[in-house]
Amino acid sequence: MRRVLSSVLVIVTLLSIVGTGCKKKAFDEFYGRPDTLAQPIYQVLQQKGNFNTLLACIDKAGYRNILGAAGYWTLFAPNDAAFQKFFAEQGISGIDKIDSATAQGIVTYALAYNAFTKARLNDYQANTGWIPNNSFRRRTANYISFYDDTTKTGEKVKALGSNRNNSFVNGDNNNKYISYFTDVYFTAKGLSTSDYTYFFPNSSFSGFNVMDAAVLKSDYVAENGYIHEIDKVILPAKNIDQHLKTNAQYSEFKKLLDKYIVSFVSNADATNRYKLLTGKNDPVYIKQFAPTTGFSPNNENFLKAQDNDGQSNSFTMIAPNNTATLNYIQNTLLEKYSSLDALPTQIIQDFVNAHMWQTAMWPSKFAVTNNAQGEPPTLNSTSDIVEKKVLSNGFFYGSNKVQEPNVFRTVYGRSYLDPANLLMTRALDQNYRFTVTIPTIKYVMIMMSDVVLKKRGYDFNQVANAWSYTTPGTTTTTTGNVPRDNLQRILGTHIIPINTGELDNITGTGIIETASGDYIKWNNGTFSSAGSQDSAYTVNTSSTKTSFNGRVYYADNLLTFSVRNFGLNLVALGGTSAATSQFFNFVSYLKNATIFTAASGAILGVQPGVFYTSFVPNNAAIVQAVKDGLLPGTVATGVPNFAPTLQSDKDLVNNFILNHILNKVTVVPDGKKIGTFETLFKNVSGDAGQVSISSALNSMQIKDNYNRTSNVVIASSNNLADRCVIHLIDSYIKYNPN
Repeated sequence: MRRVLSSVLVIVTLLSIVGTGCKKKAFDEFYGRPDTLAQPIYQVLQQKGNFNTLLACIDKAGYRNILGAAGYWTLFAPNDAAFQKFFAEQGISGIDKIDSATAQGIVTYALAYNAFTKARLNDYQANTGWIPNNSFRRRTANYISFYDDTTKTGEKVKALGSNRNNSFVNGDNNNKYISYFTDVYFTAKGLSTSDYTYFFPNSSFSGFNVMDAAVLKSDYVAENGYIHEIDKVILPAKNIDQHLKTNAQYSEFKKLLDKYIVSFVSNADATNRYKLLTGKNDPVYIKQFAPTTGFSPNNENFLKAQDNDGQSNSFTMIAPNNTATLNYIQNTLLEKYSSLDALPTQIIQDFVNAHMWQTAMWPSKFAVTNNAQGEPPTLNSTSDIVEKKVLSNGFFYGSNKVQEPNVFRTVYGRSYLDPANLLMTRALDQNYRFTVTIPTIKYVMIMMSDVVLKKRGYDFNQVANAWSYTTPGTTTTTTGNVPRDNLQRILGTHIIPINTGELDNITGTGIIETASGDYIKWNNGTFSSAGSQDSAYTVNTSSTKTSFNGRVYYADNLLTFSVRNFGLNLVALGGTSAATSQFFNFVSYLKNATIFTAASGAILGVQPGVFYTSFVPNNAAIVQAVKDGLLPGTVATGVPNFAPTLQSDKDLVNNFILNHILNKVTVVPDGKKIGTFETLFKNVSGDAGQVSISSALNSMQIKDNYNRTSNVVIASSNNLADRCVIHLIDSYIKYNPN
C-alpha cells in the first residue's frame, strides 16, 4: 500500500512539473521579448561597430545601465572618427585622458529626452498637440548642479541658476537644450544656409546638423529610442550667463548685470538637497535677475509658458564689448550724472534690456526682430558683430557697438538721462513717452527743467502721488488732476513734430504747431506761446543738442497756454481807430455783436477746448462788404454801421463773424493743412459754411463758395490765442444764407 501511494505521488509530481513547464513556455511565448525587437541604445551602438569610443565614454560617464535598459531617449552619437578629431583638437591621446566629469558632459548633452526620428524633431510638442515644422531644440539630460559664485559684496556662496525668468521652481534641474538645424525647418521658417554658416562658419549645412556637427545617418532604431550618427563630438554648450562670465571682453557689461540686476536669494529646499547630497551645511542661493529684466540669462527653460516651449524658441543677447560699453557709459549714460551709482536703476535696466530678445534672432531676420523693448537692432549684423554663438539657452552676439534703446537715443533721452529734468521726465512718462521715442518721427523738444517748472508753480507731491500747482507769489496750492492736465497741455506745447530740417535754426522767425495742437512762434532764438504773450515774456534758449529723431532746446521759461477767450485777443488787435489797426472795422462790429460777450471775450458758438482759426478782413474789405450788402452800413459809400438796431442787421453781423471762424481746426501759412474746411456759420438749413484753403510757406489763400479768393496778410497774421490763430486777410469770405 505504501509503495502504491509513493508511485502515485511521483506521477502527480511529474505531471505538475510538466504542466508548470508548459504554462511558462506559453507565458514566455506571449509576454517574452520579441526576437524582432531592437536592442537598447547601448547594445545597438555595440552592434554598429563604429561607436567604440562613445561606448567607452558612456561607461566612464556611468550611463551604461541607463542606455542599456528601458527608457525613451534620442542620442546624437559621435562615431569613432568624430572622437579621433576631438582628441586631436584637445591635444589628448584617447578616451583614457578624459575624466568622468567630461565624459558625463559629452554623454548627457548628446542625450535628449524622449525618442524622436529626424522627421519628428522638426515638430514642437505643444500642450495642444504637435505643431509641425516649428522646432529646432530639444531638452537634454545635461544640467548645472550646485556651483560656486560670488555676490556683488564679494561673498562666496553655493548657488543654483534661476530656472525661470526672474524666479525659481524647486524640483526643476534647469536642463540644457541642444540645437539642431534641418532643411525642413529652415524652409518652413524662411531661413537659408547662411543662417547656419553665420554661427558655424567652419561647418557646412547638410540639411540635418546638430550644433556644428553633421548628421551622417539618422533614425537608428533602438528599444529605448533613436540614434542619429554625427561627425563631431559636442561639448555641453554654455548658457548666456556662463558665456558672459568666461569672456573677459564683455566684463564691463557683465558688471552692470552683477551689480544692479542680479540678486542671490536663499532657498531652503535647495539647501536641504545640497546637505543630503554632500553632507555639508552651506546655505544655497538662487542667482536671480530683477523682475523687470527681459529674461534671466541663466534660465535654460525659455519662457515656460508651456512645458516644452524651449523646443520652438530661445533667447537672444547682444553683448557689447568693453570698449563699446565704457564709451557709451561715459558719453551717454553719465553725460549728466556723476557715476553709475547715481543713475536711477531703471536707466541701467533699460540699457540691459535693450540687449535682450525674448526670441531667437536669426541672422537673416536680424534687422526686423524686436527686442524685449519692442525695438529692432540698431546694429549691423555684418560690421558690428564680432562674435556669434549658439548657446544652450539662446543665440549670443558679441558686438563692437551698443544696442541703443529709443529711450536714450531719441529726444526723450535728453530729459530721461538728465537729473535736472526729473519732473519733465515724469510728465513725459504719463503721456508722451511712447510718442517722442518713435525713432522714425522727428521732433523738437523744448526742455522744461525742474528749476523752471518749480518757478512757475509746478511740482510733484510724493506723499499724495499727484501733481501740484502753487500760484506764484502765494501759498495757494492745488493738488490733483487739474495741475496734471494743465501741465500735460504745457508739456505738449514743448513737443513739436517736425519735418527734416525744420527748426534746425531758430535765428529767423516762424510759427509751428506743437503736439498739443497749440501753435507757438520763434524769433531770433526765442520762443513764445499764447500764454507767454499774455504774461508779456518770451522764452529764451541757451543751447541745443541733437538726438537720433530730432533736437532739443534748453530754455529759461515755460510756453504756457492762454486762459483768455480769443475774442479778447481780437479786441486787443482792433486798436482804437482804423488809422492805427487794420483789424479795427471788424472788431468794431464784433464788440457790438449779440453773439459777443465783452466782459469775457466769449463768442457764441465757440466751445472750450476746440481749435479754431479766425480770419479778419482788413478795413477796406469790411467797407466792401458793406457796399455788397453783407454788413449793415451805407451801401453807396461803404461806411459801416457798427451798432445796428434792426434784428436783420444784427443777424448780418453775427453770420459774417461766424463765417470767418474755421471750426475745429487751426491753419497757418505753412503748406501743411490744405483742403476744404467748415466755418461756424450755419445757413437756414443748418448746413455749415465751407471754405477752401491753399497754402505754402508764408502764403495762404481762402476761397469761398462764390469762388472769391482772399489772401492772408502775412505781416499782420499768425496772432496767437487760446487754441486759435488770428489772421488778417485782404478780402472777406462770402456765405450763402440759403
